[in-house]
Amino acid sequence: MRVSIIFFLLIIQLFLFLSFNMGSSSSNNCCSRNLIEEVCKNFTQVDPHLRYKFCIDSLEVGTGSRCVNRTELGLIALKLLLNNATDTQCYIKQLLGKSKGLNPIIQSNLETCLELYLSGIFGLKEAIRAYESSRYGWDLGVSSMLWSGARCKDSMKVNKGAIPPLKKRNNDIIHLSSIGIGFASDE
Repeated sequence: MRVSIIFFLLIIQLFLFLSFNMGSSSSNNCCSRNLIEEVCKNFTQVDPHLRYKFCIDSLEVGTGSRCVNRTELGLIALKLLLNNATDTQCYIKQLLGKSKGLNPIIQSNLETCLELYLSGIFGLKEAIRAYESSRYGWDLGVSSMLWSGARCKDSMKVNKGAIPPLKKRNNDIIHLSSIGIGFASDE
């Protein structure tokens, strides 16, 4: 319950941050639902594992009612990914903090996931800085986060130690990473 409240507060905080710091764009570059639908349609055609509804819902939450252009939408997607990855990392730390009586295999998997997320988040932060300054190669950091989420998900499957909330979180990270990578392919 506490994790859900923390996650909800993080989403609200991200929404408020983006609302106040991104400003509004000119009406020529307005990001309506049509732009989000177009972007998600393109991305899901390239990546059949990416769910269209997930893409739409994520980008709509990130934009709120503001108008943004395609570049700003990409930045919103990357920040949503970072927020989710950071929240998942905290959740893993909480699970490990309660490790008394935890199956040793699950504990080992969680430790592996924590290391993967630490590395992925570092690369993602670099990717966001590169994206904001229009530097080439920013998508490598997003790919690193995608790999971290997928590797964590796989490590939980291998030993049949999947913890349901972590499974959903890994899937969300994979999908949000796919959205972020889609903006690189879309340039």
